[in-house]
Amino acid sequence: MKGTITQVRSYERSVQLLMVNQFTINLGFYMLMPYLAAHLAGPLGLAGWLVGLILGMRNFSQQGMFLVGGTLADRLGYKPMIIAGLVLRTVGFATLGLVDSVPALIAASAATGLAGALFNPATRAYLAADAGERRVEAFALFNVFYQAGILLGPLVGMVLTGVDFRVTCLVAAGVFAVLSVVQIRALPARRAKETTEKEGQSVLAEWRGILANRPFLLFSVAMIGSYVMSFQVYLALPLEVRRLGGEGRFSTAAVAVLFAVSGLSTILFQTKVTAWCKARVEPGRALTWGLLTMGVAFVPLLAATAVPVPSGGIGLWLLAAVPPTLAALLLAVGTMIAYPFEMDTIVRLSGNRLVATHYGLYNTICGVGITLGNLLTGATLDAAREAGLSALPWLALTALGLACAAALYGLHRTGRLTEPPAEARPQPVTA
Repeated sequence: MKGTITQVRSYERSVQLLMVNQFTINLGFYMLMPYLAAHLAGPLGLAGWLVGLILGMRNFSQQGMFLVGGTLADRLGYKPMIIAGLVLRTVGFATLGLVDSVPALIAASAATGLAGALFNPATRAYLAADAGERRVEAFALFNVFYQAGILLGPLVGMVLTGVDFRVTCLVAAGVFAVLSVVQIRALPARRAKETTEKEGQSVLAEWRGILANRPFLLFSVAMIGSYVMSFQVYLALPLEVRRLGGEGRFSTAAVAVLFAVSGLSTILFQTKVTAWCKARVEPGRALTWGLLTMGVAFVPLLAATAVPVPSGGIGLWLLAAVPPTLAALLLAVGTMIAYPFEMDTIVRLSGNRLVATHYGLYNTICGVGITLGNLLTGATLDAAREAGLSALPWLALTALGLACAAALYGLHRTGRLTEPPAEARPQPVTA
């Protein structure tokens, strides 16, 4: 941990602040969001479809506006978008705790999603710009702070929600309010280099230029699988634990272990994994190995389906807990390998131009992919249960990992993951 702190201190103040920001953003977000559905369905007594609508509105507004948020960051500057997103999330979280009408709850949920669309691309583009040649290492550290917030947030939220969910909302809103003030006072202003160079370019022309960047689009599609697979820590793995272990305290504890293993392993080993990979393999190969590791993560679950299910006792507990926990660990390792190089590759494929807009489109593509992937995963889990084919979901997810790894290997071998020469970089199409 001392080594991580030393690395953080080696960066300039703006990069350090962005890392602390991301920890605090995730702390505030995850102290509230895991408990929102229970609040809506319990004390407020909303129907299940309304709960789904309110929660879905956050995801829809965030994924749908990432491209706009990235474009605004490139045009207006990174700092204004970060502050605007933090202020909007402050308002959204406070509203979730203070209102009980459905229209107001939908508006508040949409506001929290839009907030993420504003500050996420801006934060990553800002970090890439100020980290310079040390982008890969900076994104590795960024992921450590990111995971620390995810790990601590639900624990804080559990304590606060034990008092009152409204207290949780107001404390989370307060976290974002304080963070907004800190950004206003301490974060240096930063704008994309091309903003002053091409003031006359229209937004649509810039978007057409990015959509003409074929290597970037191919890379974005190939990386969808990594997000679908990593999300299974929240979807398929907990469902598997509960399928075998039931709904009692054991399953609750086993699911908590999944999250702890995923977060703690990243916090402890991310920088070491990144340093090892950067010293030994090219970025394209690191991405390939990361996706391959994520695909292999489901092999323990696949192998476990060949083992007869014990009727009870420690044998059943081990079968319910060990394969999913091992899968969560391997998914974390795969993400540790891939994530810093993934973020760096987006900058390289953009030609270091309109970086926030590229991040925005990338997030939208992957977000749509996650939604479709989770729908298919859920349908596969249902089909497997009905047909008695417990191996089917794990076989499908393993195949997805192998296919995405093969796609990235192909992009690497054909040179499509390297930064294009200046004359070959995609330029905006002028009308």
